[in-house]
Parts: sequence; C-alpha cells; structure tokens
Amino acid sequence: MAKNLLLKAARASRDMSQQNLADAVKVSRQTIVAIEKGQYNPTLKLCVAICRALGKTLDQLFWEEEENENL
Repeated sequence: MAKNLLLKAARASRDMSQQNLADAVKVSRQTIVAIEKGQYNPTLKLCVAICRALGKTLDQLFWEEEENENL
C-alpha cells in the first residue's frame, strides 16, 4: 500500500499537526501516523471524518487511480 501523501499534504496545508487531526476525528495520533504511512486502511466512517476535518472530498484524499483501467 502506498503512503498517503495526499492526506499528509492536506493536513499540512491546514497547518494541522497529526495530533490536531486525531483530536478532530476522535482517534489516536498513532492512527493518523499509520494512515499516512500506508500501514492502516481506515474505515469509510473515519475517511469521511478526516475529509470533513480537512475540507476535502473522499476522491481528493483516498481515491487511488487504477494503474491499468482495462482490467
């Protein structure tokens, strides 16, 4: 799984620390760290909460383009 650089960039653009985002979505900072490192696949509910906290859509933060769209 790839690192979630989009999430990290969106958080940084809002000048939010990992702890700030974790507090906003009611999870531990370690959960945010794991998501950003690609070590944890968040639930849809958590994805939506993160998007709301960062003012982004699910597509903007979590959609992964298919490498081969002819699958």
